[in-house]
Amino acid sequence: MGERARAAGGCLLGVVGAATGLALWSLDFRSRFFRFERSPDYSVLYAELPLAVLGGTALALAAWALTRRLALRRRR
Repeated sequence: MGERARAAGGCLLGVVGAATGLALWSLDFRSRFFRFERSPDYSVLYAELPLAVLGGTALALAAWALTRRLALRRRR
């Protein structure tokens, strides 16, 4: 596999990880956003949402790096 294909695979995996983090965050959105009776809790949008997207991206890219490292060890 060429270097460009590996780079594209890593980028694609990062996008898939971000989408997975967003999907998992949105599962129970209403109960977290309307946590209090009087007003919505906006910290869900500016604190939890970016962390979920970045966490999904980081987890996917860490898994990709681990599999790449294991594949390089098997070649030797």
